[in-house]
Amino acid sequence: MGQAVKAVTAAFFTEVNSQGGIYNRRLKLKSIETAETPAATRANIERLLKDEHVFAMTAAFIAGIRGVAITGAQPVGVNATGQLGIRASSARYKEAIKSMDKASEVILSLRPVTFRYKNEVDPKGSPQFGLVAEQVATVDPDLVARDEQGKPFTVRYEEVNAMLLNEFLKEHSTVREQKASISRLQSAMAQQEREIQALAASLHKVNDQLALTKSTPRVVANSPRD
Repeated sequence: MGQAVKAVTAAFFTEVNSQGGIYNRRLKLKSIETAETPAATRANIERLLKDEHVFAMTAAFIAGIRGVAITGAQPVGVNATGQLGIRASSARYKEAIKSMDKASEVILSLRPVTFRYKNEVDPKGSPQFGLVAEQVATVDPDLVARDEQGKPFTVRYEEVNAMLLNEFLKEHSTVREQKASISRLQSAMAQQEREIQALAASLHKVNDQLALTKSTPRVVANSPRD
């Protein structure tokens, strides 16, 4: 936990305690340093729960991540119960696998937007690019994750990305077929052009022969008089 976060949290606890705490129980802030291994982290949490009698954890901050370049990383996600993990892609964990086909066409109705988060989320107001969960839910409810009240909370961007890939592949296939059709048409037109040229050459020869025939003088022998 950073010092600034720790100071703000402590000040909040002090304010709550000045008003009698929660159910007449005073709040006390407990914090632990980041452990280097998952086993050590688990041990620290168990110590807080068992030895320090901590009954609630408000947030988790992990140091040593931001700004650290790594390779071979796997995306980490969090499910509806707060469990962190890696989303499995292996067929071993899947069933009812079938081609996406036209199911991805719903993304064509989505409206990408630019926006800024509200001050309490991002005081810097950095420009953002993405989708609005409520709007996405009206297009396809399966593309959003919801909060505890059932309200749209975030967009399932990995699903959107998979749909984008499917639409790209379909479009690529269409373009490839169009190129093949254009190539066939060009070949046919080239063949027709060759045939037209051959016909034109034949007509030219015929015209030359007719012209030669007209220009050749004819000698007619008169019959002797009786």
